[in-house]
Amino acid sequence: MPLIGPAEPGAVHVMSFNLRGPEDPAPRGWADRRAAVEAVLEEERPTVLGTQEGRWHHIRDLAAALRPAYDWVGLGRSGGSNSEFTAVFYDFARLELLAYDHLWLSTVPKLIGSRTWGNIQHPRMLTWAAFRDRATDREFAVVNTHFDHFSPLARTRSAHLVRRLTRRKLHAKRRPVVLTGDFNAAAPEARPYRVLTEDGLFRDTWTTAAERLGPDVRTWNGWTAPEPGGRIDWILADRHWTTDAAAINTATPGGRHPSDHWPVQALLRLA
Repeated sequence: MPLIGPAEPGAVHVMSFNLRGPEDPAPRGWADRRAAVEAVLEEERPTVLGTQEGRWHHIRDLAAALRPAYDWVGLGRSGGSNSEFTAVFYDFARLELLAYDHLWLSTVPKLIGSRTWGNIQHPRMLTWAAFRDRATDREFAVVNTHFDHFSPLARTRSAHLVRRLTRRKLHAKRRPVVLTGDFNAAAPEARPYRVLTEDGLFRDTWTTAAERLGPDVRTWNGWTAPEPGGRIDWILADRHWTTDAAAINTATPGGRHPSDHWPVQALLRLA
């Protein structure tokens, strides 16, 4: 039984899912858990899915499994198919892709693979996509990202970059915005969370949801059972959205963890 399932016309089901990019030995390798990831997605059928950490073989496999119902956009953070993606999958029958782009979380956001602000181990990036909802003829944009795990400064400055993108480009086109990602910082205490939410630019769908479909657990699970802790994976939405429901999905199809993160979900409506 899905937590949210396919969204009816007028609602948008958004999911954020860190797929676990590094290859672990069995029984946590991609070959072992791919079916569990696909089972979660088949059960929930999100309208939009933002993924993090997926490498080319993960994205390729998911694209094949979800075809022809879904299409996707994305780019490896080191360019082309290299390294991890912040890919955005979308329901092809429901949504028309209007525009998309990729930015690197650095002082030179158009430079592929750029690293500044202290994110010394890996380049970090975001992918944004603008859609027209065929059911309502309304437009909106999704930003999907993965903040640095090492540098608090990089995470905070990345949050400011997301703010600038939202205000100067996406809102300038009069497009409501949803932000998905692994932020590597626990809500609501973390500075990046406050940068994004404190003046109301974004609101946390978990805290504003009319209904929570399950317990509040930490979203990084470390391959263990659900337990209390911080939410480092968020779905934030600007003031144009209302949240009917939110969930942290702790399903383990076939008794197997799909990833070392639980996917997070929200059912949204444009006001």
